[in-house]
Amino acid sequence: MSDDNKNLSDDLDDMLDDAKDGAKKAGEKISQKTSELADDAKELASDAKEKAAEFADDAKKAASEFADDAKEVFSDGKNVAIIAHITFIGWIIAIVMNSSNKTELGSFYIRQMLGLILVSVVTSFIPIVNFVAWIPLLVAWVMSLISALGGEMKPTWLLGNQFQDWFKGI
Repeated sequence: MSDDNKNLSDDLDDMLDDAKDGAKKAGEKISQKTSELADDAKELASDAKEKAAEFADDAKKAASEFADDAKEVFSDGKNVAIIAHITFIGWIIAIVMNSSNKTELGSFYIRQMLGLILVSVVTSFIPIVNFVAWIPLLVAWVMSLISALGGEMKPTWLLGNQFQDWFKGI
């Protein structure tokens, strides 16, 4: 072999060794970066689990507070008392609501409204009385609604105490 060929061969061997070293260094850098990224991913996953656990705890706490607030709202019977004043359908809804969680205030106004509804039905069949009776019945209904809004158990001035006696089974 000639010297030129030998020098060329040596140069090629040197270049090949340099390329191998460069590939090895690149592989090591890629391996190191992959390891760093894997560590970062593990850290992010850990943070995500922690945040999800915190969120779940906050959601449970909020749901518990909401349930307590809902129990408090329905426990006083004020809603039932108000709903009982909204037509005959509202009175039926109030009975259903009060049957699952009986309250004294709700039962009181269910009886009051039943009495006012029955009086209005009876007076509606008498022509002249119907014409005059709707005004006192409306006044009694408004006064009863105002008392229910205030959470007070005031019988209507129109047979209110009798309604409580007559319908005490409700």
